[in-house]
Amino acid sequence: MRVVVLSDTHAPRRWKSCPPEVAGHLRHADVILHAGDVCVASVLEELAQYAPVIAVCGNNDGPDVVAWGAPETVELELAGLRVAMIHDSGQATGRTARMRRRFPEADLVVFGHSHIPMDVTGDGVRVFNPGSPTDRRRQPHGTIGLLDIEDGELPAARIVPVT
Repeated sequence: MRVVVLSDTHAPRRWKSCPPEVAGHLRHADVILHAGDVCVASVLEELAQYAPVIAVCGNNDGPDVVAWGAPETVELELAGLRVAMIHDSGQATGRTARMRRRFPEADLVVFGHSHIPMDVTGDGVRVFNPGSPTDRRRQPHGTIGLLDIEDGELPAARIVPVT
């Protein structure tokens, strides 16, 4: 299963429409995860033209994103891998332990908010932040995440530049 992971698209200020480099990856997605700060539900509708979308609500998301179906957290299974998603995982110090406590069954926790790409394992859980494709802040590139999931395992997780 190929999963494309996005966060912090911040439309319409930063995301006017799907950037071509992002669309190239979305065309091969089985599922799209969005870790919040979509800002407008129309982005989720645009993404859903590529593959099924699962999203959580971020601190900049309004009632239309919630009405679309984005809760504060999500826990699901993708090809046997137990995945949890939240927008803000809190401060960097103690993050993996905190996410293990918050999502005790998860193999992988996807989050956003910081715009800083990250893939770290600790305390029995892997935490993954794809960064932002459109609002890179102090990062050298806008980024997304690509996950390959097979039989409950995550043989490949990559953060890829898209700008």
